Amino acid sequence: MNTNGSRPVERLVHKEVSGGVATITLDSPRNRNALSVRLLGDLEERLTWALAEESVRVIVLTGTGPVFCAGADLKEQRAEPGDAHGAPVTASFPEIMNLIWESPKPVVCRLNGTARAGGLGLVAACDFAIAPDTASFAFTEVRLGVVPAMISVTVLRRLDPRAASEYLLTGEVFDAARAQEIGLLTRAVPETALDSTVAHYTDMLLRGGPESLAITKKLVRAVPTLSVEEGMRQMAELSARRFTSAEGQEGIASFMEKRPASWIPRPETD
Repeated sequence: MNTNGSRPVERLVHKEVSGGVATITLDSPRNRNALSVRLLGDLEERLTWALAEESVRVIVLTGTGPVFCAGADLKEQRAEPGDAHGAPVTASFPEIMNLIWESPKPVVCRLNGTARAGGLGLVAACDFAIAPDTASFAFTEVRLGVVPAMISVTVLRRLDPRAASEYLLTGEVFDAARAQEIGLLTRAVPETALDSTVAHYTDMLLRGGPESLAITKKLVRAVPTLSVEEGMRQMAELSARRFTSAEGQEGIASFMEKRPASWIPRPETD
């Protein structure tokens, strides 16, 4: 309750939960969901909540308006030349991208539209990225005399190397079909199919064991860095542990008994 008579501060990021899926929505359309200090603060709070909330199995990140995220709020980045402390561009953004990247819960980015610059760092951090085929994308930093520094940590783990050079160096706008081709998007779909495609992925993810999903996320990134011999050794040990784990035994039992596994959310009733 607000007791000092002042108006409550408007939230720039909203959350809702349904059937094990938490939807986190960027809601600052007046500046194209730019990464202002306030929006970043709200986004970090919402993500931290979703990661801690036991009922949440999958996270969907989306936005309002025609633009998913326009990147840094440039009005907040004005500073004296050479004053590295004068621009708040780093305000919690590295922590947010790391929260998404390291999240044990799968994160699906539902792009409601176009994305630019820093917004593409969020897209790349997510496990899945679904966008309408009318959306466009660009790494515009070099055209502003700055660099795609922080977002390169996630983006360069997704993009084809040749494509990364092409678009990070030129700042050229590219379409959703090209974004899918170079690895930035999982799918580019007609706008009318956006929600059904996102639901297709979240429904499949809800069928996976929570522990298994978290471990498999790490496998996708870690195993290619191992030698074949070391990879086989480590993965044989992990496989044995998972087959004998409580979650593994429940999954096997549910399959044999032709019933849903215990971790699959039950239909909600009024």
